[in-house]
Parts: sequence; structure tokens; C-alpha cells
Amino acid sequence: MDLLRQFQKYLQESLAIAENDRIIVAVSGGRDSMLMAYLFIQLGYDCRLAHCNFSLRGADSDADEALVRQFAAQYAVPCFVQRFDTESYADEKGISIQMAARDLRYAWFEALRQQENAQWIAIAQHQQDHIETTLINMSRGTGLRGLRGILPKQGLLIRPLLFLSADQITKHVTALGIPFRDDQSNFSTKYARNKIRIEVLPKLREVNPDFDAVMLDNIANFSETYTLLQSFILPIRDSLFRQKADFVEIERAELEQYLSNTGLLYELFNPYGFSKEVLGDLQRAWDGEPGRRFYSGTHELLLDRSSLLLRPILSELGRIDSISFYESDSKVFFGAYTFQGSAGEDSSIDPRADRAKIDYTKLVFPLTLRYWRQGDVFYPLGMQGKQKLSDYFVQKKISLFEKEQIPILLNGNGDIIWVVGYRLDNRYRITESTKKVFTLVYK
Repeated sequence: MDLLRQFQKYLQESLAIAENDRIIVAVSGGRDSMLMAYLFIQLGYDCRLAHCNFSLRGADSDADEALVRQFAAQYAVPCFVQRFDTESYADEKGISIQMAARDLRYAWFEALRQQENAQWIAIAQHQQDHIETTLINMSRGTGLRGLRGILPKQGLLIRPLLFLSADQITKHVTALGIPFRDDQSNFSTKYARNKIRIEVLPKLREVNPDFDAVMLDNIANFSETYTLLQSFILPIRDSLFRQKADFVEIERAELEQYLSNTGLLYELFNPYGFSKEVLGDLQRAWDGEPGRRFYSGTHELLLDRSSLLLRPILSELGRIDSISFYESDSKVFFGAYTFQGSAGEDSSIDPRADRAKIDYTKLVFPLTLRYWRQGDVFYPLGMQGKQKLSDYFVQKKISLFEKEQIPILLNGNGDIIWVVGYRLDNRYRITESTKKVFTLVYK
């Protein structure tokens, strides 16, 4: 079977790509991506070539860009180029150059996909990349998920060259006379992937000349085993993990039957990035005081009184902890809430939770919106005495995750006026002597 037919077969049968789908084709200028672009073009797919210039190799980076532009012009295919200040981005984020380049390119590819109304983003990774990724994951510590290597399809990302080896790609590029440029950084062993490619894999092939074929079989077996395992795990996770507005709730009583099974526990929480070490801490803290938090790189897990609460880590960067406003402000934005206030004479009782009607004469502007703080006290409507907000939240069965997102309305004198959406302070209620009313409504 010739190369074009193999490529078409892989697209249709393994990746389920339709002939009229539009593809963003990531082209670096290297032999892999140039071959992939050539094959898409020859088969008549609706393509957009996308090239990233990371500004890391001076004239060489510009020469890569020029090659891709020339290739696109030769075949009259739309070509998009994005230049990045990769080093500045890496410094700003405190990450490696490789990670910075990865973040930048994938974010841009997705933005371009949306702009061009494309269905897929094609990345030119091949069988050797597949093997290298698995070995890297093994060296860093991984479960079955990491032993699957590179997935042929991941969301809207596709890898159409995974049916080819590196040697086969070189042979086809040479036979077809496709131009390409080698990135000299690929030959430096200071990067982990290059070290495996240049130093480790040749040694493994000395031990077993068929190492690549054996490894590909192993990866396929790992993938099949992972799929089988997930067929048992997914129903359990679906029954335990209940999605709320912005977090997942797991009843402790329901999870407890699986708590001693570390392997199962790891698989249940693996999609959220929790390591076995962190889950071991959870097991040890299970019977202790509630309130302990456990973190992965992306999520946090709260051990509450009767449940576990799971959510993405909230970035403190850009989070506004408080905001002050005056009666004249038409709209106030705080967190996920929009507030609108107005003064009038309507003193009728309104039971709706999305608004508070307050005795205007007791207000001292500016008013302030902020989140709960330790030691907060108010006088709940209908009660004579005061109560700690933390105790009120316990009585209302409001979790720590939830209370951290509930706005608190404060008077200019520091009094709490309203626990937004829950309870007005008794001191600021409307009475028979109220002449003017301030109504605050939120969405």
C-alpha cells in the first residue's frame, strides 16, 4: 500500500477524520511536519498551515519560517505564522523554555482553530516520539495512564503520523524530495527527550534489535489494560463524584468502602492529578479533624465534615478580596456577582434571596463587599443575639469551599449588613419607622 493510501486509511479508520474537515496543520519546518503537510495537501484536505517562530535560534528560526511560507505559497495553501518572545514568557511564568514553548504553541493553535472554524489540530509526532514519551513517563514515575505514550487523538488534537517510524519518514521525505530543515537543538543531550533518543534508545536496541517493535506492542497492551481498568473505574467515579456549581462533592460514607484500596483510590482521583503520596496523607487524616486540604498541581481536595470537596485550585492572582461602592454607583462587580442598588420608599417585605431591603438611614457609605474572614460576627434576622458567621455556615451546612465564595456586605462603620443570598443582619431590617429603603439586588 503506498504512503498516501496508508495516510488516508489512518485518518479515516483510526482518527475518524472526514474528508471535508478543516485541519490546522502544525508545521515547524522539520521533516516530520513537512511530510504531514505534504500528505494533507496531496489528498486535497482543507488545510491551514500554522508555524510558530519562538525567536530562540536567531537566523535559523527565521529560515524555518521562510521555508514554511515558501512551501505554503508553492501549494497555494493559507499559512499563519506567530512569533513569540519565548524567553520572556518563561521568565515571567517561572517555567522552562520547553514548557513555555509548549504552552504558547498549543494556546495559539487552539485560538487559530477557532478563528478558522477548523475541526482539528494536526501534530506531527511519530512512533519514536511515542516510545520516547513512554520512557520519559516511566523515568519520572507514572501509572498505566502514562504508559500509553502519545494518544492518536486527544480532544481536538490528532497525530496522523503515529503509524510511521522515524526511519520511514526520512525515507519518504527523501524519495518525495520534500524540503525540510533540521533543528540543531534536537541534537543536544541537555534535554531529557534528546538524551533518551541519542543515548538511551541505541543501548536498548543493542540489547534487543527489535526493541522498537516490542515497545510498541507493550504500549498497545498497556493501553488496552488501561481501557479495561477504566471500564470498572468510571461507573464507580460517576456514582461517587457529584458535580455541583463549581466543585465536585463526594460523600465520605460512600467513599469509605474504597479508602483502604490505595490502587483504586489513585485511579479514582488520577484525572485530577493527585499522587499516591497525597492520597496516603488523605487516608491518614480521614478520622482526624475536618478542614484538611490536599493539593495536586491543578486541584485541591477538602476533607469536610461529611464529604470530600474537589475543585480546581483558585488562583489568588487577580482575585479581588474587597470592593467599596457608593449609592451613586449604578452597577458593582465582585467575583461572579453583579450588584445593583437603588433607594426608594417601598418598605414591603420581599422574601426573594437575590435581594436585600435595608433601612437607608442606618447606612454609612461607602459600603463594602468582601469575603468571609475568621472572627466575623453578625446578628441574624429574626434573632436577638449575635452569632459567628462560621457557626452560621455550619448550621446552614455550607462547606468551606462555598463560604469562601459568598460575598459579605459591610456598612461603612464595619457592621455586617448582609450575608449575600442567605441572611440579613437584624439591625438593618426594615421597621415601621423606616422612611427610606435601600434595595440591593445581585445576579
